[in-house]
Amino acid sequence: MARINDHYLKLGAGYLFPEISQRVRLFEEQHSDAKIIRMGIGDVVLPLGQSVRDAMHRAVDELGTAEGFRGYGPEQGYAFLREAIAEHEFRACGVEISPDEIFVSDGSKCDSANIQEIFAVQARVAVPDPVYPVYVDSNVMAGRSGPRDDDGRYQGILYLPCTEANGFLPQPPGEAVDLVYLCSPNNPTGSVATHDMLAAWVAYARNCGAIILFDAAYEAYITQEDLPHSIFEIPGAREVAIEFRSFSKKAGFTGLRCAYLVVPKELEGIDAQGNAVSIHSLWSRRHSTKFNGASYPVQAGAASIYSEQGRAEVQASIDYYLANAKIIREGLSSLGLRVFGGVNAPYVWATTPDGVGSWDFFDRLLEQAHVVGTPGAGFGAQGEGYLRLSAFAQRDQVEEAIVRMRERMRL
Repeated sequence: MARINDHYLKLGAGYLFPEISQRVRLFEEQHSDAKIIRMGIGDVVLPLGQSVRDAMHRAVDELGTAEGFRGYGPEQGYAFLREAIAEHEFRACGVEISPDEIFVSDGSKCDSANIQEIFAVQARVAVPDPVYPVYVDSNVMAGRSGPRDDDGRYQGILYLPCTEANGFLPQPPGEAVDLVYLCSPNNPTGSVATHDMLAAWVAYARNCGAIILFDAAYEAYITQEDLPHSIFEIPGAREVAIEFRSFSKKAGFTGLRCAYLVVPKELEGIDAQGNAVSIHSLWSRRHSTKFNGASYPVQAGAASIYSEQGRAEVQASIDYYLANAKIIREGLSSLGLRVFGGVNAPYVWATTPDGVGSWDFFDRLLEQAHVVGTPGAGFGAQGEGYLRLSAFAQRDQVEEAIVRMRERMRL
């Protein structure tokens, strides 16, 4: 029989979000008349903007002509999209990124999981706790950890506590690592790193030779002008960081699938003999080998968000979700829960009632209010005692969820 990858056996029973879906399905089977409000998984609900739809229709029509037909596109992404990203996402805020440092993909989840492939199995990894589960699981699958303990932590991975005391923002550790995952705005807590905080991380990485894997998938939701949208706003970051961005939550592309990552040409690692190696070249080789590129119509749709009309449509969508987040924040606060996030991010992070575990509160919320959240413990040991609610829902559902919690739950 074929030998399996034993590292997969270290993983918990199931990935967080399928586990949630399974519990909800079971509840629905037992309560067929229940009207479930889903505020757990961060999936958008608003229709695609007119600019995106028009651009994709035009692209499909092009493919239907002899002159406009395209087969395989460039694996790194079409030039028109990469140039638009460089101009509107980076140069517009004073950051110089070359289009050929941008790699278009079909999702930041895939990129954040795949990036670890170009690094040695022996690489020491640090992750925030709580954290987006993909960062941890993909490294466990690759063999960079030992077994899982009773708290759900894996031996060999360095966990960086994110607590109320430090504003849910990880601090540089007192020991050297090779790879550091950072997420700002943070998923799940909604916290955002300041320039000074990111500068401390860049200094740490430069000092110990680490590479920062910076997930900025939610940067479009930052409302405070003094907060950085990109780690490349920090001097020296080009030598130590890779940045992940996505059209999913910014422009409603969760179903279309389009994202990108930025790998600066200055960024280097070392081989087994200690020789410097270009990370940009390695990722380009991996990307070209294992990926044939996002589709032309999808990339055309993504580029359309940088038109005047496209920018207005994107901003209207973001404003809608942030207004939802405000309703959730105020509603949970009125119930006596301590609430965080939801100002510069589409997620609200709230304490559970005293003595109630995250999964127990998830079940109670589902059973009593018929509302789905995400248990904080699913994001790591430090998430125990918290629940994440997503602002990606219809306005009437958000308002109804708060009413149900107020009227039906015993907090």
